Amino acid sequence: MTRLQLLGLAVATALFAATSVHAEGDKAAGRKLIYTCAGCHGVPGYTNAYPQYPVPKIAGQNEQYIVNALQGYQSGDRKHPTMDAQAQSLSATDIQNIAAYLSSLAK
Repeated sequence: MTRLQLLGLAVATALFAATSVHAEGDKAAGRKLIYTCAGCHGVPGYTNAYPQYPVPKIAGQNEQYIVNALQGYQSGDRKHPTMDAQAQSLSATDIQNIAAYLSSLAK
């Protein structure tokens, strides 16, 4: 192997190792926590009252996207009155568990 190939292999291995370190949440625990999520995100064609826009489907969404979104609502980087309140009530473990469960569902 050439040095460039070895370097590429080393970088790929390091990236794979870094992404594999992410601990997956507990899907069973997440399932118990999503009852309030389903009230809006589980209704086909549901539109938010204010501001008015279609509520996104979150079943089958990428796990890291869900984590980032909920953390964004907690930090104030993302803004929505209902989601701000929901996210504030969640621990970091709750967020991991919810993301693990929702990402495991079929779209």
